[in-house]
Amino acid sequence: MAPPAKRTGLVDVFRRRYLLSLLVRKEVQLRYRGSVLGWLWSYVKPLVQFVVFFVALGVFLGLNSSVEYYPIYLLSGITIVTFFNEAFANGTKSLVDNASLIKKIYLPREMFPVASMLVAGVNTLPQILVIVVIALFLGWAPTFLSVAAIFVALIMVALLATGLGLLFGAINVTFRDAQSFVEIIVMCAVWASPVMYQWEMVAEKLPHWLFIAYRLNPITAAVELFHYGIWLPLDPNGGQPLPDLWFFSGVGLVTSVGILVIGQLVFSSLEGRFAQDL
Repeated sequence: MAPPAKRTGLVDVFRRRYLLSLLVRKEVQLRYRGSVLGWLWSYVKPLVQFVVFFVALGVFLGLNSSVEYYPIYLLSGITIVTFFNEAFANGTKSLVDNASLIKKIYLPREMFPVASMLVAGVNTLPQILVIVVIALFLGWAPTFLSVAAIFVALIMVALLATGLGLLFGAINVTFRDAQSFVEIIVMCAVWASPVMYQWEMVAEKLPHWLFIAYRLNPITAAVELFHYGIWLPLDPNGGQPLPDLWFFSGVGLVTSVGILVIGQLVFSSLEGRFAQDL
């Protein structure tokens, strides 16, 4: 007999990559089980969104005239926020939803929030592809920096959502109020970043110190990176990236890593109660 190996948190998850891939595959298959169109729904939804935004917001509300390529602007922002919301919300519920599995066998519990983030990423890829195809049709000419901005935004949101999923997922096992609190956060996320509006509107209304606090939000940086990568290369009239975008993106990455570390520490401290509380 040998003493049990010391747990290493997220490192254990990626040592068991095959098991992680099985969890991700199961969740993706469940999403489209019983569906006739299956994966096609992942492409139909963003296309319908594009048409709705173009007609309802662009034509009826006149936003196409005030913000050039407004549907692309809106869709690119909504895509990255949707990725965050789905990964965060499902990561918070992941331990409770897999209670029977957690009580029966041993596996790194961090695997469930990580799998939720990866599933959200898989569901986001078709939306990004649709936006890119529409942008190419409109004359999108990407540069190395614009493509890098898209990848940095995705990495930032993946780290942030995983960290928050670990943190609130662990708390949610004992206090189910955490799930309701997360629902409020994801509801506000789309308004706490320049998705429906442009950052200049915020700069005009807020004092400088509060505008800096607004920019320190990693989601704000991720949304603007997506705008930088997809919307700005279309060369809209008057379109400007946020000042010091890459500096605040670096701050957002550091913040996301910090939240991931905090989430792992809290998760490890509460993990001993999971089987009992579930």
